[in-house]
Amino acid sequence: MAAELDLVVRARRVVLGRAEVPAAVGIAGGRIAAVTTVDDAPPAARTVTLDDDEVLLPGLVDTHVHVNDPGRAEWEGFDTATRAAAAGGVTTIVDMPLNSVPPTTTVAALDVKRRAAEGRVWVDVGFWGGAVPGNRADLAALHRAGVFGFKCFLLDSGVEEFGHLGAEEFAAAMRECAELGALLLVHAEDGRFLDDSALDGVHYAGFLASRPDAAEQAAIELVIAQARTTGGRAHIVHLSAAGAVPALRDARAHVSAETCPHYLTFDAEHIADGATELKCCPPIRDAANREALWAALAAGDVDIVVSDHSPCTAALKEGDFATAWGGIASVQLGLPAVWTAARARGHSLADVVRWMAAAPAGLVGLSHKGRIAPGADADLVRFAPDEEFVVDVAKLHHRNPISAYAGRRLTGVVRETWLRGRPVDDTPRGRLLRRREP
Repeated sequence: MAAELDLVVRARRVVLGRAEVPAAVGIAGGRIAAVTTVDDAPPAARTVTLDDDEVLLPGLVDTHVHVNDPGRAEWEGFDTATRAAAAGGVTTIVDMPLNSVPPTTTVAALDVKRRAAEGRVWVDVGFWGGAVPGNRADLAALHRAGVFGFKCFLLDSGVEEFGHLGAEEFAAAMRECAELGALLLVHAEDGRFLDDSALDGVHYAGFLASRPDAAEQAAIELVIAQARTTGGRAHIVHLSAAGAVPALRDARAHVSAETCPHYLTFDAEHIADGATELKCCPPIRDAANREALWAALAAGDVDIVVSDHSPCTAALKEGDFATAWGGIASVQLGLPAVWTAARARGHSLADVVRWMAAAPAGLVGLSHKGRIAPGADADLVRFAPDEEFVVDVAKLHHRNPISAYAGRRLTGVVRETWLRGRPVDDTPRGRLLRRREP
């Protein structure tokens, strides 16, 4: 008989690939050692049996999180961001290179960020590098140092430390990433289409008009053209404009795309004037656009759903739609928000897991994450898919008690999260991840 396992988790419902089945998951040394039928569960030092109203999910992988630490830790820090992630069933995040000071645009800056995170993370954390004007020579060294790829902007990023790339600079960055075999993430809005004259103080309609669909579509067409020219891989972050989907469908060999829980949940028609907690860039568009994004997910034209967790202090969300910070903090709420909307449209939990765990893990080459299978990390979530709750900002773990979801009724409660076979508790056991070579 094989050696006794550390733990067996038994459940009537386990998400395995595209199905939900009864199963027993055996864990040894922080990894999944076996997946069997419930009756064939191997011997273990300890057995946990989920309640009948619970489903065992793999830990989610969120590849779009702004931690802002160091430099702007008053907005968010590694401790609070990763506690929030764990509370939301997210066991792996990849941190964005901007909003921290210094931004992650050199190896020295990456080292600073790693030191800030060391010993302060409750989930596993990887890092994106940044592609900004003047740092093309730094990209290869960052790639060797283990970043998962590079993020760039095609218009003003909103922070002075992280400049945006003009057309020629973007082409050069795309060529460099192609040579490195690195993924280039793009905030795809074309600033020539923005219209600040449309901004109308507290009125959401004015903000929406100031950042039209055309700005996203034009930028995405540029990204597609450069990816095809260079043979490199690009990824569109936080897709909002569903009108860009046909072009993305035709370019799937070169360009992937993500969308976010807020674009799948809210619609412009129901955003109240002055509700700056819902300001983000690109903006939340109308209900028809939201439904088109859902259709694109179902068809496989949009690859993943990630939070774009972009928090700030309460003071920065004050003011109107012209002056308030554009970002939504949601790493703790992504799973229930997406599940609430997905089940209403006939999607399964397996669909949600594919969009929020397996596919993001695949995007960054973490084959041992985001799935329940032998050899994978034993990152698991005890999830009650039918339990409802009302979002109370006082119960959220991110640093500042601001949420676009405040007071909203959602379905699906994370009751427990395991990282490498151990429940996430008061001890930070997360690891800092590096990109794995193929």
